[in-house]
Amino acid sequence: MKQVYLIGGTMGVGKTTTCRLLKEKLDNSVFLDGDWCWDMHPFIVNEETRKMVMENIVFLLNQFIHCSAYQHIIFGWVMHEQSILDDITRQLDLSDCRLHAVSLVCSPEALKVRLQRDIDAGLRQPDVLDRSIPRLPLYDRLKTTKIDVSDCSPEQAAEQIMQLANQSE
Repeated sequence: MKQVYLIGGTMGVGKTTTCRLLKEKLDNSVFLDGDWCWDMHPFIVNEETRKMVMENIVFLLNQFIHCSAYQHIIFGWVMHEQSILDDITRQLDLSDCRLHAVSLVCSPEALKVRLQRDIDAGLRQPDVLDRSIPRLPLYDRLKTTKIDVSDCSPEQAAEQIMQLANQSE
């Protein structure tokens, strides 16, 4: 049975790093970052681009699910609303898959430190603080397993996700 991991969290919480580590730890795995389906300049958010991004994500995830080379399909994206998770999962062929929906969460203080480090390194724009921190409470409402990464490295988060997957087998 294939394992499909949907890993969400606000900007700066450590999704990408955790997903990359998870990919390295799991044999026959593939990682799709939702931002790769949304990487445009200028960044345009409207109904047309939202629809296109969702279609691209679902298409790629289903391609990975149907490919015999992969046992572990890892998807990381902000996914701050249940409707986003529901839209994605409703369109996936999960007939021979176990789904693991996880939200990485942390304290506002820990998130601010992480984001400021990225801002100082030139990896993010300062406005990310005002966009990311207010989203933290939204993850409490989701039907996902929460992993608090406030005092946790991405390596430890990846290990916790693997433990969750092993417990559900």
